[in-house]
Amino acid sequence: MINETVRADITVVGGGLAGVSAAIAAARLGQTVSLVNNRPVLGGNSSSEVRVWVCGATGHGIHRYARETGIMGELFIENQYRNIEGNPYYWDMVVHEAVRAEPNITLFLNTDVHEVEADGDENTRTIRSVTGWMMASERRIRFESPVYLDCTGDGLVGFLAGAKHRIGREAREEYNEEWAPHVADSITLGSTLLFYTKDVGHPVRYVPPSFAKDITKTTIPERRIIRSGDNGCAYWWIEWGGELDTVHDNERIRDELWSVIYGIWDYIKNSGKFDAANMTLEWVGSIPGKREYRRFVGDYVLNQNDILAQREFEDRVAFGGWSIDLHPPQGVYSTEAGSKHLHMDGIYHIPFRSLYSANVNNMLMAGRDISATHVAFGTTRVMATCAVIGEAAGTGAALCAAKGVSARTLHAEHLQELQQTLLRQDASVIGIRNEDPLDLARRASLSASSTLTRFAVEKTAGAVALTTDIGLTVPVDPALDGLELLVDASEDTDLTVELWSTGRLENYVPHTQIGSATASVSRGGLRWVKLDLAWTPGTPQNAFLVVKANEALALHFSDTPRSGSIAFWKGAKPRVSASLEEHQPEQLVVQWNMRRFMRQTPCFRLTAPTSAFAPEKATDGYLRPYGGPHLWSSEEVAAGREEWLELQWAQPVQVGTVHVVFNDDVNEDLINLHHHKTPFEAIPDLVRDYRIEAATADGGWQVVAEYRDNHKRKRVHALAAAVTTDRLRVVVEATNGGRFAEIIEVRAYA
Repeated sequence: MINETVRADITVVGGGLAGVSAAIAAARLGQTVSLVNNRPVLGGNSSSEVRVWVCGATGHGIHRYARETGIMGELFIENQYRNIEGNPYYWDMVVHEAVRAEPNITLFLNTDVHEVEADGDENTRTIRSVTGWMMASERRIRFESPVYLDCTGDGLVGFLAGAKHRIGREAREEYNEEWAPHVADSITLGSTLLFYTKDVGHPVRYVPPSFAKDITKTTIPERRIIRSGDNGCAYWWIEWGGELDTVHDNERIRDELWSVIYGIWDYIKNSGKFDAANMTLEWVGSIPGKREYRRFVGDYVLNQNDILAQREFEDRVAFGGWSIDLHPPQGVYSTEAGSKHLHMDGIYHIPFRSLYSANVNNMLMAGRDISATHVAFGTTRVMATCAVIGEAAGTGAALCAAKGVSARTLHAEHLQELQQTLLRQDASVIGIRNEDPLDLARRASLSASSTLTRFAVEKTAGAVALTTDIGLTVPVDPALDGLELLVDASEDTDLTVELWSTGRLENYVPHTQIGSATASVSRGGLRWVKLDLAWTPGTPQNAFLVVKANEALALHFSDTPRSGSIAFWKGAKPRVSASLEEHQPEQLVVQWNMRRFMRQTPCFRLTAPTSAFAPEKATDGYLRPYGGPHLWSSEEVAAGREEWLELQWAQPVQVGTVHVVFNDDVNEDLINLHHHKTPFEAIPDLVRDYRIEAATADGGWQVVAEYRDNHKRKRVHALAAAVTTDRLRVVVEATNGGRFAEIIEVRAYA
């Protein structure tokens, strides 16, 4: 046996997506990091050991422009490029390689931390070290750091350090939460095991083990959906243990879940009700995917009201968007729906004060153990949200380590620096503008080879009958002055369109009606109909246009998406049985559904020119759609023609590093494993080939950086030698299939 001491600036315990993101964020900011994980692979519940697919703010098509950026976004994009089929082992390697790429991270796999040395009174604790045992290597390792991150999920490090925490559900009156029980209790969400099946092309016999449960003697066949060919994610409802202690009773919970899985498979194979003769079990999980255990108490406890109100915290550092998603305590045996969902109107914000301990002054937390009530935890717990929380906490930890301050002091004295650092990293933060004084691009004037000013989609791929209202969002910048739609009419009739604001810049639902217009339509096909809608808002923002139902009309659609515009179908029924998932159809994001029209756009024309895609949008400080697309777009790219975006300074500046963020369409819902498949490896809108040029003294251009076969959203180019120039431009040579050259942001540093 070997006894070791490892010292680093930061120790991150837990190698799920929260811990991975925290470690990478801190390492990229120059801090040395010990990343300690008790399993042989990274990724936590998303790994090949458990195989839960990564959910996040998109809610799988519920929320618009909500896919995560930053480190989680990088993982999504890279996995899509390498692993379009969703192989869980390939996903393991995407995550593993992202960690291995950071020289400041030292990774300790198979290392179970079970000792914590901490001192101080109950209100002011300090962690001095954590100690873990590396299985199969007989190494006992003591980790010493000035800053620690508990990303364990179960919150073991903080618990052993004496951090204040909660387990179970708060009483309704404590935070005035409608979905909380009247009396506090220790009930949590249960744990889940998943399984994979395979058609082997010939009959396969199945003899169930003796412990397999006879599910015909339970409510499972009546209350849950069972099909022979479903993929693993369809059985998320194989859940149990919410009325037990999900940590201390983990072995009992696993055995019960095994009995259910092998019993369900017996039912599928041997009941005669399914076409499953050639099916076999390919893989069955053995490590329960835990949903909930300890939640630490921070300086702020996020609650249901914050989520639903989308409270704009001054210290917001991350966002989420998954519904408040709570499950019955009885799990798989419950007669209730397997889950119930409460949606907000758009993404919500997460404050930094919920990411550090209220009483352990050198501990931050990320993942499902952050400072939130049980009800709020119902949304923050999903893994992509845990990951963006991890990036925020890791960034905070890096600044704490660099400055020698506590997280509370960082919040009080350096909050703007924290938020600006997150923006520079392209992290998932909404509604905060780049104000980095070192960014030279903010002082430049911008121009372009061409700019999209005529916002229209005119090529039809077919028509959709107006059997219900159809919604369409378009940017209004600076004004809306007339709209044309392409329709078919089976008889002479009227077309009516309502104009609504979205209420908040991050939302995409009809909030307040501004006006409406009606136009006559004569019988016939392919009719362009003009509607006299006008609106000049005080600040650029999106309009939500409601094309009213009319059975005599059909609205034409294009089969390609258009940046800045989304279509919606009103009143779509939930995709799943109400006995499995209970949604509230009157909620606006449920009522107005965009899944039917993914990557499709109604054929329309805006009469007035738009400034929504002007060159200066690439330095306006916003990295995500927020009341508009916030990107420069060229006109439609012609074959063989290059497009460029140029920055010009009044006086020459010295440029040593250039950051470029390309459009990766954050409305596209990507996934890591088996939930659904996106049909392209690289996002078509992304720029594929480009070069960066600096103007020379003789009036020419010097190539200072270039890239081929790009599939990433953000590239940082450290120039081989700094250049002094008064003009810099990004030249787009090709995209990954998109018809426009689009750039979200350019930054330049000395």
